[in-house]
Amino acid sequence: MGATSGVVWGRGEQQDFRSRVRGTLLGVAVGDALGAPVESLDLGAIREAHGPEGIRDLEPAHGRRGAVTHFTQLTLFSVDGLIRAQVRRDTGAWHPPTDVHRAYLRWAATQRDWGPDERREDDGWLAREEWLYARRSPSRPLLIGFGDDAMGTLEAPKNPAEAGPEAVARSAPFGLLVGWEPHLVLQLAVECAAQTHGHPTACLAAGAYAVIVHALARGDGLDGAVQKSLALLAAYPGHQPVSDALQRALGTVRQGMPTPDRVEELAGEGTAAGLLAVSVYCALVSEDVRHGLCLAVNHGGSSGAAGALTGGLLGVLHGETALPPGWLAELEGRPTLLVLADDFAMEMTQGPALHGPTGSSPGWLARYPRGAAR
Repeated sequence: MGATSGVVWGRGEQQDFRSRVRGTLLGVAVGDALGAPVESLDLGAIREAHGPEGIRDLEPAHGRRGAVTHFTQLTLFSVDGLIRAQVRRDTGAWHPPTDVHRAYLRWAATQRDWGPDERREDDGWLAREEWLYARRSPSRPLLIGFGDDAMGTLEAPKNPAEAGPEAVARSAPFGLLVGWEPHLVLQLAVECAAQTHGHPTACLAAGAYAVIVHALARGDGLDGAVQKSLALLAAYPGHQPVSDALQRALGTVRQGMPTPDRVEELAGEGTAAGLLAVSVYCALVSEDVRHGLCLAVNHGGSSGAAGALTGGLLGVLHGETALPPGWLAELEGRPTLLVLADDFAMEMTQGPALHGPTGSSPGWLARYPRGAAR
């Protein structure tokens, strides 16, 4: 796995990138939180509970308003794994899928343990955040995929029949590797998806989503970002369901006013490809972030995944200041999300100053240890 390096960042570019990283992570989380209360409901039940327009505001889930689920938890650990991969690169041990997998195993420990284990020095700071030690209905493929230390790969994927949306919904951070070439971003997201969702539809939807985020983070428009994704997907066997879903999303935009029925149709059976299509469609037709997210979560598929995916796209496209402030004010874990976003942006833009030939910051290496342990 290679990457370009030596990108020189001006101050304005660094600030723009940080806003997009914050927007991405907060967007994923706020979309997840909006969808969480209606996650298992069909459209009729959503309307019965929340009125004819469906859910329009944060509502209680998991005991509070603004609660996030495993979609956000795993997105955070994706970021943690990518920072650790960059830090470990200095040692010559450069295999990002392995570092991301170790991060996901740290997430799995939060689902088993009562709280942080201070004895595990190599866990780093994120795994010591007590609010993450909450089980938020993780799906069986996630618990099986990370149930032992063996890493699923493209040659030997975990859960090869699973085409659900959980892997794509944790894949936005791969797209924030703006110094990488798009085909490498796609490959990394695909490899990391295979750790829990081995069906080509799930893996390639994760890759396609990461490439779209990547193009947006580099300043492309959404339509152009989807076209880049389609061009890269074409080289992969089994890409047709994902490519078809993206083409359907683009075609549906031209059919007139957005409606819940159009969203429901795009979601289909709730596979990763269907929910990727929902997110692209809702981001394309949205009047603003609130409108796009409300459109995304009101259907019978996985509302949390659709909200998270749409929020990631709108967040990277418009930056953090476009997100609804009232929702951010109630968002669970917001301080953690902001610190992690800023750490990621700092690592990507100023990594050599944190750990490099001229010396390392001991504080940084305590936060993101180079050790191979979980």
